[in-house]
Amino acid sequence: MPFTPPADAPRCAVVDLGSNSVRLVVYEGRSRNPVAIFNEKAVLRLGRGLQSTGRLNEEGMAQAFTVMHRYQEVARAMGAAPFEVLATAAVRDARNGPDFVAALSGRMPGVPIKVLSGAEEAGYSADGVLCGIPEADGILADIGGGSLELVRLEHGTKGPSATLGLGVIRLSERSGGDLPAARTIADGDLATVPWLDDGAAGRDLYLVGGAWRALARIHIAQTGYPLNMVHHYTLDREEARAFAVMIAGAGRRTLERLPAIPRRRIDDLPYAATVLRRLLRSATPGRVVFSANGMREGWFMRRMPEDVRRLDPLLAAGREYARWLGRDPSLPPALLDWTDPLFPAETGEARRLRETACWMSDIGSRDHPEFRAEQAFLRVFRQPGIGLDHHARAFLALTIGLRYEAAPDTPFLQPARALLDFESAHRAETLGMALRLAYTLSAGTPDLLAGTSLNVAGGRLVLRCEEDRGVFAGESVLRRLDRLAQQMRLEATPAAARDEAA
Repeated sequence: MPFTPPADAPRCAVVDLGSNSVRLVVYEGRSRNPVAIFNEKAVLRLGRGLQSTGRLNEEGMAQAFTVMHRYQEVARAMGAAPFEVLATAAVRDARNGPDFVAALSGRMPGVPIKVLSGAEEAGYSADGVLCGIPEADGILADIGGGSLELVRLEHGTKGPSATLGLGVIRLSERSGGDLPAARTIADGDLATVPWLDDGAAGRDLYLVGGAWRALARIHIAQTGYPLNMVHHYTLDREEARAFAVMIAGAGRRTLERLPAIPRRRIDDLPYAATVLRRLLRSATPGRVVFSANGMREGWFMRRMPEDVRRLDPLLAAGREYARWLGRDPSLPPALLDWTDPLFPAETGEARRLRETACWMSDIGSRDHPEFRAEQAFLRVFRQPGIGLDHHARAFLALTIGLRYEAAPDTPFLQPARALLDFESAHRAETLGMALRLAYTLSAGTPDLLAGTSLNVAGGRLVLRCEEDRGVFAGESVLRRLDRLAQQMRLEATPAAARDEAA
């Protein structure tokens, strides 16, 4: 019998039927950050041979019927509704695309199958990127097997778009498997996009698509980067250019020996690297930012109410953690106010991170005490939340690990430290120690926290306690106050309310 989701956690499912692969994703809830609870991909290569025959690959179509039947049954069994199919370049461009869609519809009655135009595909991809990077500014480039979608992004607003026949399968076939020819074709196609180099210099290039995610994974493995996560992985222009040159110029045997190389992508990667190199030359971005979000997340976000779409994804992630794992969702705003005196000159972005840390600060409350610090740290550092770039992950994870009293030099904190500069790490340490002190005083309740305050005055860190409210400066409080004062290079001073009155 199919599962029936609770009313407050509905499920929906989308199939991305592409030129190279087909993927089903099932999402749960109405969240600012899409929560994928099932994700499965099959490589069909529907677009293989399309350039020469004008038709979808026969073997790929036969496999598609089997795979799509499975996906329909998975969605039904998981209680996901709606269940929709989005078909992209290969299906829209093939002469037999309409017949293929009709055959699929006959086998899947009642399931919407939408063949996207290039502009529609670009729009969905842009919505997906903006889901995680609301203020994205630069050029979005989404590469598939059949096409490359480009979108101009202006501080979170979608601008003009273009669709080019530079997907990795199509470019390989257009060039006859010759990379110098592929480079010439890419240059010619990119030159037809008049806005590509108009004001894009120095801004970001956002890369979406499986072939480019594969490049990111290889680079992460090669460099020993401390967080094995593609989403928000960032390279400066010259580093990206050098890497693209290396991949495009490497032979198959060299590629096979690279760490984290996906076997199914080996033939595609030189073409993905070639397109990337030509894009870097045409748009001259300052940075390359890899995004795990794309068309599917864009589809999900279009289903969300406007008030959900307007939320800050980072703060929304923090509030979701508080709702799922915290003991009292009214405490985080009180913690934000309580820690205000420690950060008098913080920027808006720094305050945003501090507020998110307050929302996440009780996520280990139900974990085993012996493993609480590490478990809470890893939960933040490796969470799938879309709104967190790598700096935010590292800052929040270090803060939460120290809030649960991990030793500052404990090994599991080191990957986060490697991603932070000295000032950011110092802020995370200060905030983590302050939150630990707050929880020791308050037992995780805003009522008890209200009987205390923390202030900086005359080189002293002053903790004020109202003992008639059930809080006092016992041994554990004094120890944690001293640690925080040392961190801030201040002298610790506990003071009862009655002492201050005297």
